[in-house]
Amino acid sequence: MKQNITISLDKDLIQIGKVIAAQKGTSLNKMLRLELEKIILNIRQYDMAKQKAIAAMKAGFHSGMDRYPSGDELHER
Repeated sequence: MKQNITISLDKDLIQIGKVIAAQKGTSLNKMLRLELEKIILNIRQYDMAKQKAIAAMKAGFHSGMDRYPSGDELHER
């Protein structure tokens, strides 16, 4: 369901926005809507990636080894 909103912008910003929209073959309304959609999508993707990374850190990493070698074992000469 679409709903109209009212925003306040400087006249110069509106005028320049209309020119840019016309050059792109679209309306200022559509251009603003698409940009807002991009912002929301980026935030959602970032939040999902952050949650996935946090879950992976909490789960930890299993190297498949029974134990890690000691420092002396690693640096034998």
